[in-house]
Amino acid sequence: MDNISYLVGKEEIMTSRERFLKIARFQLPNAIYLSPYTQGVWHKTLERWVAEGAPQEILTDNVARYRYFELDRIGMVRVEASLIALGPKGGAPFIPPVRPRFESRVLEEDERSRVRINEAGVTIREFKDDPERMPLWLDYPVKNRKDWDEYKKRLDPHHPERWLVKDWDSYADRLSKRDYPLGLDVGSFFGLLREVVGAEKLLLLFYDDPQFVEDMMVHMEYFSIQIVERVLKDIQVDFAFFWEDMAWKGGSMISPEMFREFMMPHYKRVTSLLRSQGVDIIMVDSDGDINELIPLWIESGVNGMWPLEVQAGVDAVEIRKKFGKECILWGNIDKKALAQGKEAIKEEIDKKVPFLISEGGYFPGPDHFIPEDVSLENFQFYLEYLRSLDQS
Repeated sequence: MDNISYLVGKEEIMTSRERFLKIARFQLPNAIYLSPYTQGVWHKTLERWVAEGAPQEILTDNVARYRYFELDRIGMVRVEASLIALGPKGGAPFIPPVRPRFESRVLEEDERSRVRINEAGVTIREFKDDPERMPLWLDYPVKNRKDWDEYKKRLDPHHPERWLVKDWDSYADRLSKRDYPLGLDVGSFFGLLREVVGAEKLLLLFYDDPQFVEDMMVHMEYFSIQIVERVLKDIQVDFAFFWEDMAWKGGSMISPEMFREFMMPHYKRVTSLLRSQGVDIIMVDSDGDINELIPLWIESGVNGMWPLEVQAGVDAVEIRKKFGKECILWGNIDKKALAQGKEAIKEEIDKKVPFLISEGGYFPGPDHFIPEDVSLENFQFYLEYLRSLDQS
């Protein structure tokens, strides 16, 4: 599956990269593109699948995973600019992209859990029986401006440990010959600050010290701009990805007015730079009910949303009807349906996917990481049924 070509009609042959771009640009209707990037899986789920017959290699090797499931390859530039997964091959725990990292230090421990300062300087309680379970956040490293002035030194876009390739020129040359789509993580505004300040403290700062919030946003814009400029000087990427997680099931964590005042100007400068360099597919990853945020992101230059959580009341069909081709959609297949059997899977797919792919601009996937209660058989059926809908 490393060098996939697609026969279109009787003559035109497209690479995986060309197919991805045509779908994202609404130029290839009724097409299915399935990548590991949009089929996120918890490690415990992979362990179950290995027990049910999948090869052991899928636990630790992403390439083995997409080959086994015959998924379409998507690459990401090897630079730490977004949330970093420290667990097995893209799993929890997750930390902000700090370099150098803090030295992890255990403060207390019992049979069930441990309290430690993690690699991002955040004090957490994590649970020994399930390393992928969300920890309890107990304390945060940034409490005031002095803390931020020190902390942002670890958010230096030029720190050598951030760039995970030793021979950059050779790496860039190799990527110039690729036939698969390549993305670039370009940072975060609200999401990353929430991770190091704490959600409650950050939300209060919007009212109590708006200039402090603005100063932090300015640095995150600088971080993103520097990453983008350095990468695009040598590598033409196909899409960019922000990470935010700034909503919950009740809606956005900040008001539209605050988004417009504090975030939109910084988004616009980053997205304008991306578009000036030919990157016109700009996604954002945010869990929760993002409905009131979607028009703000679109106005900010972001034209794609993921993962579109069903349990938070997000409906990709309604979003497409409302925003049309202004918005590329990824995800929104209810992960709970995948555990309920083939009929439930078919029903969930049938009520969304045929409509969403009818004009392009949709990449099917679950609305969050696939949980442990999904069997290998169900996941394979889910993939096969999606592929059966491809009429491109």
